[in-house]
Amino acid sequence: MISGLLLAAGAGRRMGKPKALVDDWLVRSVEVLREGGCDDVLVVLGASAEEARALLPADQRVVVAEDWDAGMGASLRVGLGALGPEVEAAVVHLVDLPDVVSDVVARVIPAASARGLARAAYQGVPGHPVLIGRDHWDGVIEAAVGDQGARGYLEAHDVRLVECGDLAGGADVDRR
Repeated sequence: MISGLLLAAGAGRRMGKPKALVDDWLVRSVEVLREGGCDDVLVVLGASAEEARALLPADQRVVVAEDWDAGMGASLRVGLGALGPEVEAAVVHLVDLPDVVSDVVARVIPAASARGLARAAYQGVPGHPVLIGRDHWDGVIEAAVGDQGARGYLEAHDVRLVECGDLAGGADVDRR
């Protein structure tokens, strides 16, 4: 089983509001993960969690990172920790990547395995989504501090880059 893990907890200070509340980004990001081939999607909320939750279907799985203001690492730790034992790999995606389409997720997923690490690349530059096999979760959780998320862990390990620059730009949007 492969779960999508959507990180949508930040306050979006440069944006002026939580990115989970910008336009249709939250709902669209869940759809991108589902349509891309994830068996399930877990959304990690934080800032304005109840307002963001109200935008989602009632049956959408959600977990709240109470320490969301500590950075993306907190959201990643909470999200990976909330996935069940049946999940072999997580496809980590960020809510502030509105041009990433389901075809990107579908291209990254075939690298899935309990031992796998793969990530989308845009013109050779690593980006999101990132596929993290279960065998790496403990290491990622330990390394995920501040706004670095899994960056340090991924830099220290063999990660398969999956070129997706023909499908999207992969740039996060921080300002209107």
